[in-house]
Amino acid sequence: MNPKKKNLNIRLRKNRSRGGNFGTAICPRLSMYRSNKYIYGQLIDDAAGKTLASISSRTVAEKKMKKTDAAKAVGKTLAAEALKLGIKSAVFHRGPYKYHGRVAAFADGCREAGLKI
Repeated sequence: MNPKKKNLNIRLRKNRSRGGNFGTAICPRLSMYRSNKYIYGQLIDDAAGKTLASISSRTVAEKKMKKTDAAKAVGKTLAAEALKLGIKSAVFHRGPYKYHGRVAAFADGCREAGLKI
């Protein structure tokens, strides 16, 4: 596939999944990015235009951990940070990724730690 067409498709998928998701200070947007090696998560307040909390598997995961287990650990850690800030619910933004594998593990980890998505 042509690289320009591929990048366009990724941008369209990302915007389509974002849809009407808009984060506020009370219910921020839970955004995630998945690379080949790591996973990153952020809580974003779109109204103020700032990031409330962020975490990555580079800091949380152990060396020999599987990627899905690392994604779940990142989700749990980010949810714990959110609860410390007094945030109980968030709007999940998965980006251009399908909701399975590491993306689902990230969301499940957030839910297990007490964050309502």
